[in-house]
Amino acid sequence: MLDPNADPYAAPADGDEPDKFGASDAIDLNWIQLLNAYTCTECGRCTSECPANQTGKLLSPRKIMMDTRDRLEEIGKNINKNGSFQEDGNQLLDNYITREELWACTSCNACVHACPVDIDPLSIIMDMRQYLVMEESAAPTDLNNMMSNIENNGAPWPFNNQDRLLWANEN
Repeated sequence: MLDPNADPYAAPADGDEPDKFGASDAIDLNWIQLLNAYTCTECGRCTSECPANQTGKLLSPRKIMMDTRDRLEEIGKNINKNGSFQEDGNQLLDNYITREELWACTSCNACVHACPVDIDPLSIIMDMRQYLVMEESAAPTDLNNMMSNIENNGAPWPFNNQDRLLWANEN
């Protein structure tokens, strides 16, 4: 990054490109996220502090951790039975954790702050969202509108740069 001779537009070297962006299954998560799933004490403080859950949305950070642990157990049984992981037709996304749960998260970090053992369910949610957006192009319509506004107008609002301050002149 600090090399003045580096070409920022050069193609990445072989092997530098990831196989997949984000996470759709427990196999795609990093070891800290997997260890967090096993470390969770199931106290439910994360869910009780979650503003999305408090407003009646489907999201439960505790359920995210429990579902990740359940999927890990299923993968472990698959490996024990077959010697290596054999595709079983299930994945963490859609079979355990719904898309509605992922998009209900406000990313406020309340679940992380409430956890007595410093578990981060938000990192799993964000990785799964990244998979949905970058691999499946499955972002909600409002999010797609906002991203296209940022691309076209430099701001999330659908107003031209030159027209942004016209409201100040209105009486």
